Amino acid sequence: MTGTGNRLAELTTTTTAPAGRAYGLVADVTLWPLLFTPCLHVDLLDGGPDGDRFRMWVLSGGTVRSWASVRQADDAALRVTFRQERPAPPLSAAAGTWQFEGSGTEQPDRIALTNAYELTDPADTRTAAFLAQALERHNTEEVAAVRYWAERPEDLDDLLFSFTDEVEIDGPADAVHEFLYRADLWPERLAHVTRLELETSPAEGADVEQQTLEMDTLSPDGSVHTSRSVRLCFPGERIVFHQTSVPRPLRAHGGVWSVVADGSRTRVSVRHDVALDPEAIESALGAGTTPSRARATVQDLLRRNSLRTLERAGAYAAERAAA
Repeated sequence: MTGTGNRLAELTTTTTAPAGRAYGLVADVTLWPLLFTPCLHVDLLDGGPDGDRFRMWVLSGGTVRSWASVRQADDAALRVTFRQERPAPPLSAAAGTWQFEGSGTEQPDRIALTNAYELTDPADTRTAAFLAQALERHNTEEVAAVRYWAERPEDLDDLLFSFTDEVEIDGPADAVHEFLYRADLWPERLAHVTRLELETSPAEGADVEQQTLEMDTLSPDGSVHTSRSVRLCFPGERIVFHQTSVPRPLRAHGGVWSVVADGSRTRVSVRHDVALDPEAIESALGAGTTPSRARATVQDLLRRNSLRTLERAGAYAAERAAA
């Protein structure tokens, strides 16, 4: 990036974790929705000599924004560089670097995050000041998140994990997708959903619909918990979900419903991406509960809710096929 409009936002800190462990968290972009609060979803698009391309959806001020970026991960140098392909105004260019450095001594290792950007109007001082403050806050939050996870003493495979279930439904794909899409009807269709409020709007920068949900669900023990989510609905294809408020002991939770026609039948899969809050495990699940036991418990609960939803979706699709 060249020109008089070049601007930088930089943050450097130390970490008690090995630099390589912190680097591994950032190098895996599929973890970003679990690490960074505004990030809703990341799609890996393709790879090439200039790096891996991915599209990211971010919640900003209640609106979903989306852009494609190119990323290069250098395992030897412990460096991740990225740049947006087509920045939207007020940015004309946006790029950045994560750099992780091992001290090789008893001194702490280092994490540095740098954002370089250009404004479409370099003379717009008000926008420049706003972006500088926003990036300072953004860098502080993201570096803190990486430090938090990298410095955890637990096995991160028990705290950050994904799992997928797939079923075949004897019915048309459009009926299955319609059942999952019409979340506003879930209180009538799903016994474990007692209340749901839904708002829809276009998702900025992407050809998808944004849904904002507030939902009350009934737990097996009879308690009711409220969750809030943002969903990205891709017509006839898939529905991405990301909870913006989660019950203990979750720290983050999202995933994807995918619907694929297979003749007269339909293959439906649901992937859950989960981050457990290690500091809430025992208070939520009982003293002495280990992270691995908490993972198994949470995975079982999420799986049962998903499969109940798919069971009802299958019955609905079969009714539609019969009609």
